[in-house]
Amino acid sequence: MKKRRSNNISLLRVVFFKFYTVFFLINISSCQSDKVSKGKILIVVSNTEYMDDAQEYFAGNNLWEVAPPYHVFVSHGYAVDFVSPKGTKVPFSMDPIGISSYTIKYEKFNHKVENSLTPNEVDFKEYKAVYIGGGYGSLFDVADNQELLSLMASIYENQGIIGGCGHGPGAFANVKLSNGEYMVSGKKVTGFPNSTEITKSWAKQGTLLQTTVEDNLRKNGAIFQSKSDLNNKHDVVIDERIISTMFLPSSAIVAKEIIKLIDN
Repeated sequence: MKKRRSNNISLLRVVFFKFYTVFFLINISSCQSDKVSKGKILIVVSNTEYMDDAQEYFAGNNLWEVAPPYHVFVSHGYAVDFVSPKGTKVPFSMDPIGISSYTIKYEKFNHKVENSLTPNEVDFKEYKAVYIGGGYGSLFDVADNQELLSLMASIYENQGIIGGCGHGPGAFANVKLSNGEYMVSGKKVTGFPNSTEITKSWAKQGTLLQTTVEDNLRKNGAIFQSKSDLNNKHDVVIDERIISTMFLPSSAIVAKEIIKLIDN
């Protein structure tokens, strides 16, 4: 009798385990289906590794300004593609810690970013938003890349959203719309400010740059939001469909605000 009861209990455990496994797989499949169905977001990255010929000053992309937004996008159900001027693998600075480590290990960040698309491989109609993170690289090969600038303009004019952090807004400052006006003209935008640039040795106090983020935004008609204009230097600035912030701690918040705008 005891043996029969033990066998029945074992059988119930097997049935329960199989049921739980099927239930779990269905839910995972459902989540993955939701991720694809919510739409796509494009992240622009740079191929430029160094600012100088001696290769002493790294340009590249700042991992902490790209990986956290990527995590926010995919965890909210959006598919993400990376695009760079030349495609393929792109250089990153900073060590992977915290959420950057998580998204690299569990959310296919490396696979995506090591196979970045070229501009001519991207169909603007597929994307609901564009995001550009920091790192100096974008000021060197994104800010003057007409294919990328045209791509961002097309997404924006298709009711898409443009977001950026740090030095990223210095690149999308050059986006021109079909009416010939700069996308940032008359818009409140922020990014890595001159007051901080001239105190940092990263680009020799800005002397290695053709233009600074702040100067480029102001030159093209943006209403640049400096530290004195904001309640907190980590504030996120939103003007219509342009979302920006100065420094890396707020990069994930920019991503979250992009999603809020899309969902609304």
